[in-house]
Amino acid sequence: MASVIRVEIQPDILRWARERANLTVSHLEKTFPKIESWERGESSPTLKQLENLAKATRVPVGYLFLSEPPVERISIPDFRTIVGSRAAHPSPDLLEMIYVCQQRQEWYHDFAKAAAEEPQAFIGSVKISDSIEAVAAMIRRALGFDLEARRRCPTWTDALRQFIAQADALGVLVMCSGVVLNNNRRHLDPAEFRGFAMVDDFAPLVFINGADSKAAQMFTLAHELAHLWLGQSALSDASPASVPAHKIERWCNYVGAEILVPLEILRSEYRSDAGLGDELSRLARRFKVSSLVILRRIYDAEGISKETFEKAYESEIRRLSKMPAGKGGDFYLTQAARVSKRFARSLVISTIEGQTLYRDAFRLLGIRKTETFMELARSLEFSPS
Repeated sequence: MASVIRVEIQPDILRWARERANLTVSHLEKTFPKIESWERGESSPTLKQLENLAKATRVPVGYLFLSEPPVERISIPDFRTIVGSRAAHPSPDLLEMIYVCQQRQEWYHDFAKAAAEEPQAFIGSVKISDSIEAVAAMIRRALGFDLEARRRCPTWTDALRQFIAQADALGVLVMCSGVVLNNNRRHLDPAEFRGFAMVDDFAPLVFINGADSKAAQMFTLAHELAHLWLGQSALSDASPASVPAHKIERWCNYVGAEILVPLEILRSEYRSDAGLGDELSRLARRFKVSSLVILRRIYDAEGISKETFEKAYESEIRRLSKMPAGKGGDFYLTQAARVSKRFARSLVISTIEGQTLYRDAFRLLGIRKTETFMELARSLEFSPS
């Protein structure tokens, strides 16, 4: 009977892989009963066990043969303000989403150049020394962001869809997803990041963490658009309440808030003699943004004290967290939102016309079947002959 061959692995590597995936020993013990013994160096896994462990921790199996843990760096500037191990050690989910978005951006960059599209003139068109009000007005004009038209939207969720569509029409690849590719077991964590912007003259890209609340997504998009106009790629965890230490992040926060709710208009609309709760509801409906953004703008307009703002903000966070999550919608509409409608249509056309391999299209979209691809094409109103 052949003896079982075991693989000598550095215990530190196994511990690094587990902690990188934010998993506990007790969690992995269900599948790997000797994981604690392996991490102590008292025993070693078989090659098959090591391959399964790599899959469970989402680590390339080759990493487990290294002599010491690798240093994984986020490939775009990290402007997040979160503290702790999650900031120091980006999760596999975050790293993979950045990598996937970079691949999509590279593909669209080449597609746009081949189609003789012009570079996007708004990228890097402003400076941090420019007036926040002027920059926000410039962005609204470029998007066709009409405050009165938004007021007529049935809900601010509809306004968010309109906002995304306006950015898409301008040439921004807006991707909004709460999972890695289409894997519903790999949820993105809003506590780790809310979004990121990736600057490119032909394929500017904004990714919004769809696991975040709709309220937060609206602000994230506005914030990341400010990054594109500034010409600065960034990974962010910005929120209406935060005043980031990094000057670029702080500036983008102010511009994002001004895009959504111009301070001059807010001042004229705000009724200081009314109850704050009533005003939050009324103005949120008026501007079709979240109550959190409205609360921040009332504070910016010096309508409430810092203490009142902080207490009211925490109260609103608790209230919003108790609201039921929206139900899943049509897969193909969701898929287009996850990868950007502009990107999806371009990729479908390029693939059906024979310029892109189906294999590459499936990888970029995170799908496996030709039937799914064809149905996506039909949902995008592209009928293959």
